[in-house]
Amino acid sequence: MSNPVSALPEAEFKGIATVSEAGLRGMITVRGNFASKSFAKTLKSVAGCTIPDARKINAGSDGRMLAWMSPDELLLVTDYASVEADLTALLSGFGDEHTMAVNVSDARAVFSIAGAGARETIAKVAPVDMSATDFGDGDFRRTRFAQVPAAFWKSGEDVFTVVCFRSVAQYMFDLLSVASQEGSEVGVF
Repeated sequence: MSNPVSALPEAEFKGIATVSEAGLRGMITVRGNFASKSFAKTLKSVAGCTIPDARKINAGSDGRMLAWMSPDELLLVTDYASVEADLTALLSGFGDEHTMAVNVSDARAVFSIAGAGARETIAKVAPVDMSATDFGDGDFRRTRFAQVPAAFWKSGEDVFTVVCFRSVAQYMFDLLSVASQEGSEVGVF
């Protein structure tokens, strides 16, 4: 069996923000009835946090996060090495309940945008109000970055994590790199 490799290993661009490929990340798409007590209990036991409100992401245990994707869909972000164990625990906990949990880790690429120009970089390519008052800790958006669907959240002080399909990883990296070029500052944030 081959060793897993991220989409663009060690890719990095430094400009008004640093854009870098963030490596392998475990991700499980989960669908089900958010009102179900057993569904919520299983998620909390695996993720270590409750189901987030709309357009939010909750921090859980051992670096896990649970993000709201739609009224019946969540994204469990976990360590790449833990994803199979987490998936097994979810499926076991859900039992016969009408749910879906799928490992989508290898179908995704993850990028980090860090630095004083990170908000501005994202604002240039995504239709999201990136002001600190409208997008802060715990906020999560599923949107488009120019021509491709993506999701992102604030993962630290002046740091954002972006997730997209692996098939568009090079496009996303190039897009973010152009948006963060020195001399392209708009000065809004």
